[in-house]
Parts: sequence; C-alpha cells; structure tokens
Amino acid sequence: MTSENDAAAAARLAEAYELLQREIGRVIVGQEEVVEQLLIALFAGGHCLLEGVPGLAKTLMVRSLASALHLEFNRIQFTPDLMPSDITGTEIIQENRSTGERAYRFIPGPIFSNVILADEINRTPPKTQAALLESMQEKQVTAGGSKHALPKPFFVLATQNPIEQEGTYPLPEAQLDRFMFNVRIDYPSEREELEIVKRTTADISTEISPLLTGEEIIQLSQVVRRVPVADPVAQYAIRLVRMTRRGNDIPSKMEPYIQWGAGPRASQFLVLGAKARAILHGREFATTDDVKAVALPVLRHRIRTSFNADAEGITTDHVVQQLLETIPTTVEDQQFVDAFRSSDAG
Repeated sequence: MTSENDAAAAARLAEAYELLQREIGRVIVGQEEVVEQLLIALFAGGHCLLEGVPGLAKTLMVRSLASALHLEFNRIQFTPDLMPSDITGTEIIQENRSTGERAYRFIPGPIFSNVILADEINRTPPKTQAALLESMQEKQVTAGGSKHALPKPFFVLATQNPIEQEGTYPLPEAQLDRFMFNVRIDYPSEREELEIVKRTTADISTEISPLLTGEEIIQLSQVVRRVPVADPVAQYAIRLVRMTRRGNDIPSKMEPYIQWGAGPRASQFLVLGAKARAILHGREFATTDDVKAVALPVLRHRIRTSFNADAEGITTDHVVQQLLETIPTTVEDQQFVDAFRSSDAG
C-alpha cells in the first residue's frame, strides 16, 4: 500500500466485508461465494451477469446488496417490447408558462441509479441491450446530442435464465465481454433449503441495515487499485488468459476444445479482481491464489468452446479448471509475499 491512510482504509474494507456478509446473510441463506463475487466486482468497479434457474433468489440477493449499502436501487424488467428510451430516459418538449417559450427537457430513465438490476436481459431485443451496455461502458447517456452522466458508483447486475431459449436474444460476445464477472447461482443444499423454507413461511420480517455510503465505496475502490501486485502474479494471470487462445500457449490436449479465447480485458479483470479479493480478506497484496479464486467468473463467458467440446459435454468451466491445473504457481510469487511481509513487519 502507498500510505498509512490506504492501510487503514484496507482494514476498514475488510471489516465492512465481514459486516456486509453477515447483514446479507440475514436474508440470503448460503451462497457465500456468490455474495463474495458480487462484492469483489462492486469494489473493483465492474458489472456482473448472474445466471441461474428461476427461484434462486437472484432478485432478492441484488436488492439485499443494495439495502446493505446507502445506494439507490432500481429494477428494470426486460421484455421484448422494451425500448432504449424506457431505460435511458427521453426528451420532452416543455413550455415555459411565463414566457410561452418551448424547450426540450430530459427526463431521466430508471438507469439513473447506483445499483441496477437488469432482470432477464436476454428477453429484450439487441437494440435495447446495446443501450444498457453502452451506459455500462461509458457511464453516461446521450440524448438529443447532450451527454448526461450517470451517478457514481454505478453497478449493473444483469440476470438471465440459462435453460430458456424460446423467445430470447442471447447477448453477443462483444457485449458479454463488458461484464467483469459471470456468476453462476446453483441450487441450495438440503440444509439450506430447509432454512429457506422455515424463514419464508414464518411471520418474520428482516430488515437490513445500510453500512457504507456511495462516497465510501468510491474511496475504497480507489484503494483497491493501489494494491500492489508482483510481476509474477500479473504474469500468471496473463499466461492463464493467453492459454485460452488458439495458436498461442494453449496446451495441446485442450486445443481441440477451444474455438476462441479471452482478450486482454480478461487479464485486466483477473488482476483487478485479485486485488479486491486480497483486500476483502484482510491482505494488502494480491497473490496467485486470488487470481485462481476469480478465474472462473472472469473467464467462463469469454471462452467459446468447439463442437468437439460440446459433443463431449465439456463446458468453459471444465476448460478453465484444466488450465488452472496446468499452470504451476511460480516461486517468485511466494518470494514476493515473504518480502512484503518482512517489509511490513519492519
């Protein structure tokens, strides 16, 4: 870290992470790994795509996350007839009653909020999808030749049902690449499902207390970017990404299963996610273990498997797991950790 203030902020973020998990856990049963990935993306300044079958509390999870923070939350239900202006806003002609003059006035849409839940994003046509994704990338909306900045922080959580293909519009690969994480939500265990049933069928109302303001989140996000990463750790992330590309360092046994691989944005998000995870776990430096922990959500939507892989039931998750087992952790990474701890103690 670059200063004592940063170290104090890092300690405050680690403490806030534990409190956030505890507060969200009052409403959401289990799904600790999913909540961690959402918080990593939030403090890294990225967006998330959540995939899961209906009934797994995706909407409740996002709403609970927004409630645990002093952030404005809006939910947009994507439908086939949704137009871009329905989410970004539109200009209307307004008359000045005193002068009689008419002028255009911009009416902001629901996207002008801190946390956006884009529910079933694959239910709306590409034109509306593109309007949302442009706002995610540029952090602004253009209407009538004027640019309108979105509030900060700005965090989009889009959901889609992976089992429904009828009447859907799959996101193009270039637009998928704008999401930092692709988070998979699985069924709860039997014990967790019992707890869910007991909570939701009783006359119990649980309220979540807000813990962090938007300004604090912005400051902590800046601290995350100042977390040091040794060259061997960054090279580990880059090598992992390059091994997904045909014609590069891809292992021969994996080449038949990969049609095309991830771009440089994946390397950036691996390092940034590793930094955020390190801080959340109370460490002031990132290691290859942090890179491994965020590899699946960063890479699973950036790799296209081949026909051979589809025929054999090999998914992108299988590919990433195989690549992680192929790359050894470098000795220099451990040397960096030891050196950092020694300097920190001194």
